[in-house]
Amino acid sequence: MDKIDIILLQLLLANSRLSYAKLAEKLGLSVNAVHKRIQLLIEKGVIHKFTAKLGPLAANFITVFISGTSGLSSFQDLPDKLKTHGSIYWLTIGGGKYLYIGAYLRRIDELESLVSYVKKEAGIPEPTVGIMSFPASLFPSDPKPSDLALYDLDYKIILSLMDNSRKPVSDVADELGVSAKTVRRRLSRMIKNGLIELSLQWYPDASNDIITLFEVHLKPDADMNKANSFPQKYSPNMLFSWSFMNIPCIVTCAVWTNTMKKLQEIRENLEKEEGVLSVVPNILYVGYLFSTWRDQIAEKQ
Repeated sequence: MDKIDIILLQLLLANSRLSYAKLAEKLGLSVNAVHKRIQLLIEKGVIHKFTAKLGPLAANFITVFISGTSGLSSFQDLPDKLKTHGSIYWLTIGGGKYLYIGAYLRRIDELESLVSYVKKEAGIPEPTVGIMSFPASLFPSDPKPSDLALYDLDYKIILSLMDNSRKPVSDVADELGVSAKTVRRRLSRMIKNGLIELSLQWYPDASNDIITLFEVHLKPDADMNKANSFPQKYSPNMLFSWSFMNIPCIVTCAVWTNTMKKLQEIRENLEKEEGVLSVVPNILYVGYLFSTWRDQIAEKQ
C-alpha cells in the first residue's frame, strides 16, 4: 500500500458510504482511479467488507482495551475461544507474545468477568485495562430524546447495510419496500445523530506493510489535547489513537509504515514531543475481528 491507499482507508473507516466522487475530490484523483484502488484493496484482502452497526448513542456500549504479555505456548486456538465470548470484537498479536484485545460492554459491572475471562483464556496474568473515552465530536450537541430514537424501519436499514454499507440507497429501498427518498432521509438522520456507525473491516496483515501500536506514556502535566492531536500531526502514517479515562497518562497510537526506517523516525519524533515521557512500540503480526452482541441488536428488533 502507498500513502494514498492509507488515506483512502482512513476516509472509509470514518464513513464507508462516502461516494466515489467525494473520495476522488478529497484525494485529488479521478473517480475511476479511486474505484480501481478500492477494488484492488478488496482483492488483496485488505478490505474484508464494508460494515454498518448501531452507533455509540444507539447501542450505548463501553469500549474496553485489554493488553499484556501472554504466557500461552501457542495462539492457535485463542481466536476461536475469544470469539465465543460475545463481547470481544478484536484480537491482535504483536511481538514478544504481546496481545491487544478489544471488547464492547453493555454495563461497567461486566468488566470484572471480562478481565477474568481474558486472564484465563489469553494467559495474561497482569493485563493493562483501558476504558476508552469517546471524543465529543461523535455526538450531537444537546440532543433531544427524539433525536436519539430509532424506529423499526431504521433497524431494517442498518440490517440491510450491515455487511455492505456501500449498498446503493435504491437497492435498500427495493429490499424494504419503501422509497429511496425515505431511506436517504432516515440514513442522513442516523448519521447526523451518531445512531449508525458506517465503517469497514480492515485487515492490514493482508499486505506487506508494517502496522505498529505505540504506547505513548505522558508526563503528569502533559496537555492531553496535544497528545490527542498526534494523528493529525503525523498523518497519514498515524492512523488513529486511543485515550483512556481510567489511565489518562497513556495514549495508544496505531501507525502505518512501509519501512523500518520510517518507523524509527516516527518513534524518535514522538519521543521529542512536549509532555511525552516514553514511547514503547510493538509491531503487529496478525489480527482477528469477531461478531459481538452489538452486531446482533438490529437483528433482534
